[in-house]
Amino acid sequence: MSNKKFILNADDFGMNQDFNRAVLEGYNYGFLRSASICANGHAFESAVNEILPECQDLGLGVHLNIIEGKSLTHAECLTDNQGNFNKGYLWFILNSGKKEVISAIEREFRAQIEKVISASKVDHIDSHVHVHAIPGIFRLTARLAKEYNIPYIRTQHEEFYTVAGSRKNYTPAFMINIIKIILLNTFTAQNKKTAKEFNLKTNDYLIGVGYTGMMDSKTLEYGLKAIEDDNIVTECLIHPCKYTNKKSDNHSDEFAITQDKMLKDTIYRLGYEITNCKSL
Repeated sequence: MSNKKFILNADDFGMNQDFNRAVLEGYNYGFLRSASICANGHAFESAVNEILPECQDLGLGVHLNIIEGKSLTHAECLTDNQGNFNKGYLWFILNSGKKEVISAIEREFRAQIEKVISASKVDHIDSHVHVHAIPGIFRLTARLAKEYNIPYIRTQHEEFYTVAGSRKNYTPAFMINIIKIILLNTFTAQNKKTAKEFNLKTNDYLIGVGYTGMMDSKTLEYGLKAIEDDNIVTECLIHPCKYTNKKSDNHSDEFAITQDKMLKDTIYRLGYEITNCKSL
């Protein structure tokens, strides 16, 4: 008998009010049931004090961020003179084996985790631009998740798929994203062993890497159809914004996913239960 779980997760919760508004409306008027919050986001306080009380059953995760914004610990090797993070993904791949770098990341991760768990109970952990997927950083993240009693950690295995007839398949961004999938799938093969070592739960599949910046209902539907296994947890990450000025961009497209009743019906027809890590 099939036992398929689907988690739609809003990353970047707390970054600004547009992300916060998307979580509130995605939860109350759509089928968004999970979000990951940035401890260093400009709208963190608003997220925990104004949005979370209105979303009682929302699954909440720590969205670790050492790529964008200000450091909570002013980590010198990760930031510029103003305390803003200024290192990219490749830098972290090349330097994640250095003790001083891992020590600085650990101090920052601890500060971010403690800030979030002091405000709310959390059930999962992930990161901005998948920086925790780098195996050395993943091991650190898994150790901290275990220490802080966070049961779920995101992994990034995504099936290769294309959306039939879509011009998105021929864009330079899509070609770059295919390289990201190859890299992240390689990391995930190692990281799933680490998650098991720390007795942490994780998703089986992820949707949202191949069409990063281009997600909509159709790309999500095709991503789910590319997965043929039963007894799985599939997570889709989106970065939804709800703009007050009716601005239209990829973030508003991703917010529209949360409101799409036909897509919701399709997810059910594919045999999935819509849930979150909190319920699991």
